[in-house]
Amino acid sequence: MVMANPTLLLQSFFFFFLLPCLSSSCPEYQKQALLQFKSSILAINPSLHTLDSWNSSSSNCCLWDKVTCSSPSNSNSTSTSSVVIGLYLSYVSEQHMPSNLLAPLFLIRSLRVLDLSWNSINGQIPALGFGNLSNLVHLDLSMNSINGSIPLQLVQLKKLQYLDLGSNRLSGELPEEIGNLTKLQRLSLGSNKFSNGIPSSILHLRELEELDLGKNSLSMEIPSDIGNLSNLSYLSLGKNKLTGGVPASMQKLNKLNSLDLEGNLLTGEIPFWLFDFKDLQYLYLGGNNLTWNNNMKVVPKCRLLGLSLRSCGLQGDIPEWISTQTNLSYLDLSMNQLHGPFPQWLAEFHILSDLFLSHNKLSASLPTALFQSFQLSILALSHNNFSGELPENIGDAKFLLILMLDGNNFSGPIPQSISQISGLVLLDLSHNRLSDNIFPVFDPQANLWYADFSSNQFSGEVPTTFPLDIKTLALGGNKFSGALPSNLTKLRNLELLELQDNNISGELPNTLLQISHLRVLNLRNNSLQGSIPKTLSNLQNLRILDLSSNNLTGEIPIEFVNHLTGMTPNLTSQTSGFSVVTFSSNFFNTEFAVNELIVNWKKYKQGLSSHYIDMYFLLDLSNNQLSSEIPASLGTLKALKMLNLSFNKLFGKIPASLGDLQNVEGLDLSHNKLSGPIPFAFTKLQQLTTLDVSNNKLTGQIPIGGQMNTMADQNFYANNSGLCGFQIRVPCPGDLPPAPKLQEHDNKKEPWILLEAWGLDILLASY
Repeated sequence: MVMANPTLLLQSFFFFFLLPCLSSSCPEYQKQALLQFKSSILAINPSLHTLDSWNSSSSNCCLWDKVTCSSPSNSNSTSTSSVVIGLYLSYVSEQHMPSNLLAPLFLIRSLRVLDLSWNSINGQIPALGFGNLSNLVHLDLSMNSINGSIPLQLVQLKKLQYLDLGSNRLSGELPEEIGNLTKLQRLSLGSNKFSNGIPSSILHLRELEELDLGKNSLSMEIPSDIGNLSNLSYLSLGKNKLTGGVPASMQKLNKLNSLDLEGNLLTGEIPFWLFDFKDLQYLYLGGNNLTWNNNMKVVPKCRLLGLSLRSCGLQGDIPEWISTQTNLSYLDLSMNQLHGPFPQWLAEFHILSDLFLSHNKLSASLPTALFQSFQLSILALSHNNFSGELPENIGDAKFLLILMLDGNNFSGPIPQSISQISGLVLLDLSHNRLSDNIFPVFDPQANLWYADFSSNQFSGEVPTTFPLDIKTLALGGNKFSGALPSNLTKLRNLELLELQDNNISGELPNTLLQISHLRVLNLRNNSLQGSIPKTLSNLQNLRILDLSSNNLTGEIPIEFVNHLTGMTPNLTSQTSGFSVVTFSSNFFNTEFAVNELIVNWKKYKQGLSSHYIDMYFLLDLSNNQLSSEIPASLGTLKALKMLNLSFNKLFGKIPASLGDLQNVEGLDLSHNKLSGPIPFAFTKLQQLTTLDVSNNKLTGQIPIGGQMNTMADQNFYANNSGLCGFQIRVPCPGDLPPAPKLQEHDNKKEPWILLEAWGLDILLASY
């Protein structure tokens, strides 16, 4: 829900009421303070034009944009001057603005309204400065980057009726003194980092109509007497760590229009009296440990526009009482135990905009009426048991932005009409039984930037009929065959391309270098032949490259390694933004974590979370027929977390430079023809948790020190007849003292000789 904006109401009121003051000029010191503030802003943003009307040649700052003055008769001054009482300075600066630049404004003690929202202000709230503004009625510092805590001077401004500090980086506890602001009608502290409990003093704010404490780290229970705030119409406590149940006193909030308790740790049964509020339009209870009484009958007295009962233990068919809520625009019933078909009455909710039914057990086919809505923008039906073919009229839902049908049993072709949804941004049809060798032809200028068709039964050549700006394309786990198409390079904005587990053949084309934004390229388990093109080095943004389980031959090109700058530390702090989708509608903010990227990680296939995919750097060339020495330049790829060169025909010594891979966690060089010692430099690999050098021709002592002392799985050194070391319990020549002349009874002390030779700490560690 979008709360009313009192700023606009106040601004309109002051303009109408104070028109007579326009003939009076503001005090000179206030004019100079405003000019000083403008000068400070220009110093960091020389191209600023939003304050062009603020200039020294104009004698009356009351005529300037974004400034409101009082009538002379209402001024405390004996002169005919008006005074500045309102500054509406949102969106003034496009650059980061240090909070100390606000200092000139604190000289204008007559201020009643100060709006500094959306200015990228950083630093702490100037405590002493705001302490001067004792006449403030309205203060808006939202949508900035302010950090630190709420200063006590701010909660001593007892005339405040409107305080918005939302969407900053404020932290610490909410001050108990906040209860002194007894005239507050709106308090917004959401989207910060506040912690600990909600202070009981907040119950003193009896005039409150809107309270937003959502998206923080608040803990403990909701104050039991919160129902005493009887004027509340908007209450948002969602996305915190609040515990306990829904307080019974909330029954007294008869004016409640919107209640958000989503995403906490609340427990207990959902009270059905919540549906007795006649004015209630938005109710978000999902993502807690609350439970729904499936035996109780609900007869709502409200007409809801938004409802979330995600993961609330709903069982059986989708509740029939929801059919009475024909005004619903947002409905989230995901992560329950709902089963049965998609209700026809729900498909005919043509006002419905956002529908989430994922992670249930719903079945049968989708009704065609579902896609006749002109309002539907998000449809998430992932991980159910829906089956049958996708409706041919799916393209009639012209305003769809997000369509997630993955993890079902849909079969048949993709309807061609889906390409008519020009605004579609995210499309996930993965993990179904869809099949065809003809793909829809999307408009090259369409908005689709994430498309996942993986784990189906598609066949034929690799399709390329996608919008030119698509960023993520997942086609793995199908039956595509033939060579990689040359026109794949027209998709030049691709960041993730998955084609693993298909039947793709031929050579890797040199033209892949034209997709220069690629960060993830997965061609694992195909039938690719030939050598690794040196031109792949032009893909300087690559973070994950998986060419494993193909038939690649030749060498690992030195040029190829030298230019993989995406795997060097200079880019580790950047994020691509292709793994998580955050969508904001008029009713709720929703984050979509897209499917995991499956890689061979530490000897096992593992999914890399979409939330953290930008933290992973992998190079997997295993299970090919590569035959060369390992390039020493691989050691420059210091961001690598996994390097797998196993099951090839690599020869020569292991480069000591691999000891420079400071972030590597998994290193697999097994099943090659490598010789010589394991480099002592491996003792520098402090993140190493898996090392496999088995089935080579390695000799010498396994290095001692650092993480190498924990690499003691003998299987990972097997079939290297020349290795020795405590890790495999094979002593090295020279480690044992000359055999003493022992009497017969001394033979029983042989373990103690080994103990002396190896050192007490090492032997104990091996038990």
